[in-house]
Amino acid sequence: MDREKTVMSSTANVTEMKKTSVSKFDVVIVGGGAAGITAAAELRRHRSSLTIAIIEPSNTHAYQPGWTLVGAGVFGREQTIRAEEGLIPKGATWIKAGAVRFDPAANALSLSDGSTVSYRYLIMAPGLKLDWDGIAGLKETLGRNGVCSNYHVDAAEYSWRCLQEFRGGTALFSQPPMPIKCAGAPQKIMYLAADYWRKRGCLAQSRIEFCLAGDVLFGVPFFVPALKDAVKDYGIVVNYKYNLKAIDGPAKTAIFTATAADGTTSEETKRFDMIHVVPPQAPLDVVKGSPLANSAGWVDVDPGTLRHMKYGNVFGLGDAASTPNAKTAAAVRIQAPVVVSNLLATIDGKEMTAKYDGYGSCPLTVAYGKIVLAEFGYGGKITPSFPLDPRVPRRSAWYLKTKFLPWLYWSHMLVGGEFDIPHKERAFGAS
Repeated sequence: MDREKTVMSSTANVTEMKKTSVSKFDVVIVGGGAAGITAAAELRRHRSSLTIAIIEPSNTHAYQPGWTLVGAGVFGREQTIRAEEGLIPKGATWIKAGAVRFDPAANALSLSDGSTVSYRYLIMAPGLKLDWDGIAGLKETLGRNGVCSNYHVDAAEYSWRCLQEFRGGTALFSQPPMPIKCAGAPQKIMYLAADYWRKRGCLAQSRIEFCLAGDVLFGVPFFVPALKDAVKDYGIVVNYKYNLKAIDGPAKTAIFTATAADGTTSEETKRFDMIHVVPPQAPLDVVKGSPLANSAGWVDVDPGTLRHMKYGNVFGLGDAASTPNAKTAAAVRIQAPVVVSNLLATIDGKEMTAKYDGYGSCPLTVAYGKIVLAEFGYGGKITPSFPLDPRVPRRSAWYLKTKFLPWLYWSHMLVGGEFDIPHKERAFGAS
């Protein structure tokens, strides 16, 4: 992880500061994932005179929507990972450290290397925590004993191995309480697995169970019938209000807390030959314990303007934000121009006019080559990009997910490009 103290590349300044150093920037962005890089690139595009720092300790950047496809053997892991350095916008400073303390009253934050960074404006995009320790025994068995997860790229590779080696028996798929990254991901791999096993002739010898902590198959009712059709087609058993609490890999047993209709709970043990696990997810501890968090631990922002509810020079977007939308890369694509537009308006002393409408997208892979393209905003409002019934599984949506969206992410979104789409008028086109 260590690098030279200051590295100049063709794209950005990369800095590791001494413990006594204090640096000041016009804009500091916490997080170098999809949200942070996109916001930085758009800021550089619209106001190149600003000094911008990105706080990010990781050497690599992942296209996480691709991990479902890694787990299904469609993508290789190398298609989803790139060097962080090559994505930092030209002219921005990359500080390779993590944030450990926020002091918004002083417009400053402390970093893991002992340094302090101050700012005029702060953009919070640090992501969320995947709580692998939240399921007892999971970390000890993940990646072996038939225990896989598409929420980590290494475990996603093992998912594909599990699908290939499965010859029948019991396959469990879990989903923890909301919110989580891409609420459809836990069942996407389930449908792909069922389709794969059907093609290999072992679906009839298989029992597939979907054990989810919630009481609905998908949070937007409009798309539930299409998913129920897939469940019925594959013969999947759905267990609602089943929350995975512990797993014993060598014994191949999973323990769930099951909640009955009257609210009573019981412990249910299920045996498996394969299990795909989704870890519980929560705000990062450093955010949860900061003045920037709401009572639930998320960055407390207005759901429309994405500006902090208390600190007028702080904005938030992505998985860490308190907005009640689906936590997806598609949401970031719409949120980033809203944040940048409103931040620049604040700098210029103008009224903020850009509004985020809660847009999110979840391409639900119900089979190889078939996707239900779920697009929706706040309150479950359906916001389709195409004049077709989005509930119908389509091959065109498969090409969208496997070909167009990765290109859109790497070659357009992360470099600050903005498509002329209906949602754009709420950002830089707003007046």
